Amino acid sequence: MKKSLLFLVVTVLTLPVLAQNNLDSVVTKRAFANKEYINLYKENSDLSYTAPAGEIGAPTKYVINGRLTTTYMLLGTYKSPVAFSIIPDFTVRVRNEFSAGVRTPSYRLGGVLYARLNANPENYKYAELAFTHHSNGQDQAAINPDGSVNTISGNFNANYLTASYRFGHLTAFNANGSYYSFNQRIGLQWFKFFRYEPALDLGFGFTRVLYNFSWRKYDEVEKNARNKPKVKTEKETWRLNTELSYAVNQIPSKNIVNIGKRLNAEVNFNYSLPFMNNVFLMAAVGYYGEDNYNIYFQDHYGYMRFGLSSGFLRNRSRHYDN
Repeated sequence: MKKSLLFLVVTVLTLPVLAQNNLDSVVTKRAFANKEYINLYKENSDLSYTAPAGEIGAPTKYVINGRLTTTYMLLGTYKSPVAFSIIPDFTVRVRNEFSAGVRTPSYRLGGVLYARLNANPENYKYAELAFTHHSNGQDQAAINPDGSVNTISGNFNANYLTASYRFGHLTAFNANGSYYSFNQRIGLQWFKFFRYEPALDLGFGFTRVLYNFSWRKYDEVEKNARNKPKVKTEKETWRLNTELSYAVNQIPSKNIVNIGKRLNAEVNFNYSLPFMNNVFLMAAVGYYGEDNYNIYFQDHYGYMRFGLSSGFLRNRSRHYDN
């Protein structure tokens, strides 16, 4: 009887301690996941690039094209599974002509809301909802007197929502310290909820289904450095991206299987040489059924692009004991 009573007392006194420890463990795990997911959001953002000669194969010849984008993480704390960022995104194509004119640059500015869906950064799942304004800074009529689209100085503006589900996983470390990540995105994009340039009614992909796949490799670097500290320094060595989008709305004189108009697709490979930091050599091949460079939406063509790219790349150090 005394042993039973003693056991009961010990159990009653121990349960709150165990419960608190379990609670602390859950809180710590969630805080770690919230922090790690912030890095994932940034790593999965689009790359910036600089490409001499631009899109080779385009109807217009270019001297150089560039895209500059980044992520301002306004809300990103270990206390919350929700995050928010502002993303400016500017693309410029410098034409191969006497004045090297730009004519109509492409300006995008938007906000993205992220929601973490699980607590495992190595097998991650999260949702995104983005609002983006897209314009070209021009204010002339978008339609010429002859009925053609004014690509020289014509106004372009559009606003859209993009809902995405992103998921992926990291592989285990290999014997040489390298590992991979596989990253996917499924999304839907809507334009007609908001005001837009009426010229787009001539044939614009107002509703698009999106799919992205990214395969990335990470390696230990500076293995043979002299006086090497007791840490392993790693970086993203290469990244293979596949990007697909397909317009599913009604388009004048085009049916739903008119791939030549509705499909946008690109495969790009980005490789970082051993001496590079946070930058890749880039090669891309793709097809525009609808050129996404603002007012050029009626152009469709295959292209290649070569140059340099960069973004929020994984680059960290780990102690040998880890």
